Amino acid sequence: MSPEVSTSPHASMSPEVSTSPNAGTAPVRAMLVLGTRPEAIKLAPVARAMAASPHFEPLVVTTGQHREMLQQMLELLQVEAKFELDVMRDRQELSKLTARLVDGLGEVVRAERPDLVIVQGDTTSALTGALAAFYEHVPVAHVEAGLRTGVPDNPFPEELNRRLIGRIARRHFAPTPRAAGHLIAEGVPAADVFVTGNTVIDNLLWVLEQDAGRDRFESSGPRRVLVTLHRRENQGDTMRAMGKSLRRLADRGDVEIVLPLHKSPAVREVLLPELSDHPGIRIVEPLGYADFSATLAGCDLVLTDSGGVQEEAPTLGKPALVLRTTTERPEAVEAGAARLVGTDPEVILDAAVRLLDDEEAYRRMAKAGNPFGDGHATARIVAQLAEDFGVDAAAASTADPLVIPRPGGPGSYSTA
Repeated sequence: MSPEVSTSPHASMSPEVSTSPNAGTAPVRAMLVLGTRPEAIKLAPVARAMAASPHFEPLVVTTGQHREMLQQMLELLQVEAKFELDVMRDRQELSKLTARLVDGLGEVVRAERPDLVIVQGDTTSALTGALAAFYEHVPVAHVEAGLRTGVPDNPFPEELNRRLIGRIARRHFAPTPRAAGHLIAEGVPAADVFVTGNTVIDNLLWVLEQDAGRDRFESSGPRRVLVTLHRRENQGDTMRAMGKSLRRLADRGDVEIVLPLHKSPAVREVLLPELSDHPGIRIVEPLGYADFSATLAGCDLVLTDSGGVQEEAPTLGKPALVLRTTTERPEAVEAGAARLVGTDPEVILDAAVRLLDDEEAYRRMAKAGNPFGDGHATARIVAQLAEDFGVDAAAASTADPLVIPRPGGPGSYSTA
């Protein structure tokens, strides 16, 4: 049986977690590290909540991994970046990016001496943010902790990144019971693991309430398909074959495909020759978060290799076909809201056609529900951190504990 995992924001603090020397009086200085679009989306609710609280001083640092996508997004999300690093180089090796990020983030930590560093997910920015904090003896909190595929190099390098962060972090905010179970199976003390739900749900609901986005579909018909493709392990011949299957899907004549094309040259060089001249496929530049959210809300079906979209789509009742051989988010698959179809072009095409033509199969996926939370993950995270640092948690948040089943044992989900 798995050890108990706290779902309450008011669990007792581990004695190993450092607190501010002015606990309860001076605001807690929390450095939030983000470099990619998904990190901005998932940390924005935490940054906004801390900025609105007298008990916290958020210090947002952007690493520039997705520099072109971040500036307008942060403005939309009402997040102010205090520090911006300039570490990206064209087609640079991961080793060089990692070295530059550890060096740059280390300088910020030494200069600012935050009480806490918060990282999200599994990017190179997240790993290096945690490592830089560890080197300077600053405690780390990990948002969206515990996701695993069980395959060390798939996705690459994200699977190893998140495992390493799990060895560094002092506080682990797991989105689901399964994610919490992974951490405990790896030896993380149960008292340091908190099931909160996923902040991506908080932010999606927030931005849709702002009504600031524009749906990029041109038709009003029932077969609107949103596609996102970018993942490193899918690039090359695998992605080229996926492009061919998308073209065949569009050949039906009753489908409008919208594909926001990733900035990566490796993605563009493969997909543009396959898809750019088809009248049923609209290739657009990467969408801002508000426009992407509106387009997601306006679609009927999602084909994606993204991680975050697997969480967002069930929130809006959009069936998702996951174009990967593994997923660290099996909860959506098990709930029936998503299907892991792999990368074979025939399987992808068959799965999409079935959902477009079989009303009952579509309805089952659309009505499956969302296993990733209730939109109050941020409140639980901020309340726990407030308690850790001697702040009046009730003043920081009034969120109730997340009432969900206890986590089962460790596991992953794969088409292998």
